[in-house]
Amino acid sequence: MIIGKKVLGDEPHIWGILNVTPDSFSDGGKFENMDDALFQAEKMVAAGAEIIDVGGMSTRPGHSEVPDDIEAERVCPVIRAIKERMDVIISVDTYKSIVAAAAADAGAELINDISGLTIDKKMPGLVAKRDLSVCLMHLTGRTEDLSVMESCKKGLSESIDIALSAGIEKDRIIIDPGIGFGWNTKENLEAIKNIGELQALGYPVLLGISRKSVIGNTLRLSVDDREEGTIALNLYGLSKGVNHFRVHDVEKNMRAIKMWMAVENV
Repeated sequence: MIIGKKVLGDEPHIWGILNVTPDSFSDGGKFENMDDALFQAEKMVAAGAEIIDVGGMSTRPGHSEVPDDIEAERVCPVIRAIKERMDVIISVDTYKSIVAAAAADAGAELINDISGLTIDKKMPGLVAKRDLSVCLMHLTGRTEDLSVMESCKKGLSESIDIALSAGIEKDRIIIDPGIGFGWNTKENLEAIKNIGELQALGYPVLLGISRKSVIGNTLRLSVDDREEGTIALNLYGLSKGVNHFRVHDVEKNMRAIKMWMAVENV
């Protein structure tokens, strides 16, 4: 896997979530201020995050659309400031080509597109032209006549075809089953249980389940009490071949993964 000038191997890689938004479901409003955002980024990098995923628009259920210029104004100064201060890969969490282009100008090397390149038709060409890497997420949940994982593989295969047809290199693609997007709780659990099937597609897999409602609904916990559930699901994903993990609490997840790897590698 290539992101920017860095080559990432098959070992686990942690993405630290940095939402510079007022309304994200877990940390909305906490990092709108530049100093707060930079402090959080430094904290996550020190804890072992290799990628900081910067988001300027919440995609929580019932979210409000944000104009492109406002989204870009939120993420670009933070991306630029992080790149000036830290040796870390920057991802921008957007499905809009205008925002992605501005973020790339600011220093982002990876586009985390929750639509899997299906919403903004200009996004695939932009990613290819700028030699960016991309995370393709399956957005639409289960197709009525297919199983959860069959639907996921079909949707991701279509996004992969879009990417490759646009000229995006295979080794610049990551895939994400889209836990929490379009699935109900039972379907989310089924997708996680069978996430190992995505290995057949031949791309690194990202699991982004940090503090999501599947944990809250299963354990009947508020968003602030879902860290143990997050860690448990990430370790399950690790056992099934997942090697990219997008999390809010980098330190705790990194410790858990290191412990799992210590046993695995004895």
